Amino acid sequence: MHSNIVASINPDSVMYELFLKKVMRFDDYYRLRHVPVSTDRCQEMFRLVYFSSHPQAFIHLRLALLDEYSWIVDEIDKQLTSLTAQLQQLHLDRSTDGKVTLQIFIHLSVH
Repeated sequence: MHSNIVASINPDSVMYELFLKKVMRFDDYYRLRHVPVSTDRCQEMFRLVYFSSHPQAFIHLRLALLDEYSWIVDEIDKQLTSLTAQLQQLHLDRSTDGKVTLQIFIHLSVH
């Protein structure tokens, strides 16, 4: 969905929300505001979120998209629900005492 999002949104309001939530630092926000092309700004915003040390960076990104771009959030939620169900099927094991243990390993990469 990365390329669809980059092509579909104006990242300015999203960036501001991420700055307010301390997902990105002021100097990153200021530098990003001066990237002239919206899609380049959006690409760089995603890179900053991906490498952010903020523990809830992607949660804040989702929330920042929710007001203006609810259709994107709906699609993300749909894909996550599908992925989670598939992973649960693949990694659902029964322990020896009958309790269900769930092992999910997700590897995300940004290209």
